Amino acid sequence: MQFGYTILYVPDVAASLAFYQAAFGLNTRFLHDSGDFAELDTGATALAFCSHALLHAMGKSPCAPQADHPSFEIALVTDDVPAAVARAQAAGAQLVQAPTDMPWGQTIAYVSDLNGFLVELCTPVSPPTSA
Repeated sequence: MQFGYTILYVPDVAASLAFYQAAFGLNTRFLHDSGDFAELDTGATALAFCSHALLHAMGKSPCAPQADHPSFEIALVTDDVPAAVARAQAAGAQLVQAPTDMPWGQTIAYVSDLNGFLVELCTPVSPPTSA
């Protein structure tokens, strides 16, 4: 098995693509002609969006995300967390947690996207060096 992608259920796929481009610098890899499904160019594992309309047509009823009561998060790795937070906020993301240095050497921050999904902005995890 291989982890292929995560799909976020959103009311407006085009708006989500535009937000992720502006907030995080992620480009569209694929957009279906219907506008109901798209993927971002995020490396080996894609971040995708599927419209609520398509889900309803398939008999599913998606629920709205809640950044203050998350059931998961998306983590985007960067070398400059404060700059990433500033860019995301300029694009309309809401700050959930300011950049914080963690005991294991990682810096993390949290924002919520335009749909309320929790997004972690973090430095790479650096394993401790042995003496």
